[in-house]
Amino acid sequence: MNDTSTPAESGASVAPPGELGWQLGMVLRGYQTLLEEAVEGMPSGVRGFQVLSTVAHRDPPNQQALGTHLVIDRTVLTYLLDDLVDAGVVERVPAPTDRRARKIVPTSQGRAVLARYEERVTAAEKQLLVALDDSESDDLIALVGRLAMEIHRSQPGSSPCEAMDHLP
Repeated sequence: MNDTSTPAESGASVAPPGELGWQLGMVLRGYQTLLEEAVEGMPSGVRGFQVLSTVAHRDPPNQQALGTHLVIDRTVLTYLLDDLVDAGVVERVPAPTDRRARKIVPTSQGRAVLARYEERVTAAEKQLLVALDDSESDDLIALVGRLAMEIHRSQPGSSPCEAMDHLP
């Protein structure tokens, strides 16, 4: 009998146990390289892009929530925000729920800068996923997103940057 099913369809392992770490590490390294190129010139680079994107798309209620979401130490976040404020892409305003706290909001210039960099990041992500068709890319992004959110919920203090430091 001629079995034409793929290893995944037949229930066989696609890779030996433990290989997932190497695979994820390679994908992450490729992504990091492409992302750094895509955000070249962005104030504070990748971190600046992440902060600007988060305040524009997720609207965290205050600076502390922003730091918690991105797992950035508050001292580091302060310096990062200083750079972004100086660049005119975000501003600190009193948080509506606590006037002592600060909310970080994108400026109109920041939204324009973000739109330009999002186009570049989209192109970099398409380049990374070139070996997949559109449906596979969409599936991969959705699945990785689900996994990431589950890990973030179960390990809220986990830093993706720290994980990068420990890759083989």
